[in-house]
Amino acid sequence: MTYIDGFVIACPEANRDKFIEHARQGDAVFMELGALRIVECWGDDVRDGHTTDFRRAVQAQDGEAVLFSWIEWPDKATRDAAMARMQEMMTDPSKVDPRMDPEKNPMPFDGKRLIFGGFVPVVELTA
Repeated sequence: MTYIDGFVIACPEANRDKFIEHARQGDAVFMELGALRIVECWGDDVRDGHTTDFRRAVQAQDGEAVLFSWIEWPDKATRDAAMARMQEMMTDPSKVDPRMDPEKNPMPFDGKRLIFGGFVPVVELTA
């Protein structure tokens, strides 16, 4: 079964186009490292909850949209190898891919409020 990395981000609404370009560049690297599918979603109907919600989870402020994204990997081993390669790129300047270089492809959102995790699918339905 596949393995999923999930992400929730708050991004200034004014940075929508910058986010899309940033994602296209960075997502291409994940695809080259073995990802099967990447979906980047801009919040459209993100409601306030009674106890918690997406907006509170990422401390979204007025003028910010909540984004929900995921990367589908063929398996956890492929994902782990890709993440090890990404870590290598981030710690060794000689190995950084320009698409992942914050100076060349800056994050158009506050990365400190990004939440993410790896998930094992337990139920999958398809049409």
